[in-house]
Amino acid sequence: MIIIFHSCGVEKNAIVAHRGAWKKNNLPENSIASLRQAIDLKLPGSEFDVWRTADDSLVINHDAHCNKFLIEETNYEDLLKFKLSNGEKLPTLYEYVTEGKRNNKHTLLVCEIKPSEISKERGKKTALKTVETIKKLHADKITCYISFDYEILKQIREVDQKTVLQYLEGNKSPKEVKVDKISGVDYHFSVFKKHPEWIKEAKENNIILNAWTVNEASDMDWIIDHKFDYITTNEPELLKERVKEKK
Repeated sequence: MIIIFHSCGVEKNAIVAHRGAWKKNNLPENSIASLRQAIDLKLPGSEFDVWRTADDSLVINHDAHCNKFLIEETNYEDLLKFKLSNGEKLPTLYEYVTEGKRNNKHTLLVCEIKPSEISKERGKKTALKTVETIKKLHADKITCYISFDYEILKQIREVDQKTVLQYLEGNKSPKEVKVDKISGVDYHFSVFKKHPEWIKEAKENNIILNAWTVNEASDMDWIIDHKFDYITTNEPELLKERVKEKK
């Protein structure tokens, strides 16, 4: 399986399902089912979020809390007492990525490593453990990493010179991230509307352009017209229609 997450050689406006393709079929976000749906839709990417529990388990969940428990201060066994809305248990990174490899020839795994609620150092350690797990699963060639924590991305770059990294916060120009060998800017679409010059700057510096979370048709059209590399959305089916109409 060869999936290249880069601005070169990939069709523009590629769709990334935010937390998997969950919304249309009322699936739990970040579930194995929503990941499977994104893969079955043959989407170019599916995003998911990683936390590390108190006993060092890497789990997939968007928020810092799961059923009112702070994940970073809770053991995985205690989190397992609660099921997702479709009956799934809270997935581990190992389980999630294993599923992401299965019958998948086209969907990139977009791994968001959440900044630690406890300390910067803990966040960096979580990043290293995440990369280690993904490499053990031989999924590094179909995975890229994103984070709001710039230090997490720099930590990953220290141990992997080739993997694709994208910054989420929206407070650095494409030229700035290039200096630190960060591959792309993945900002809220409003940031690019405020700084349209960054779109040109990214393209001139071979920095990947991605925008989140683009759910309204008018915003989709604006991003599509500016030929971003990737568009992250909760509405992949709608975005698919908009991209098709714009061709």
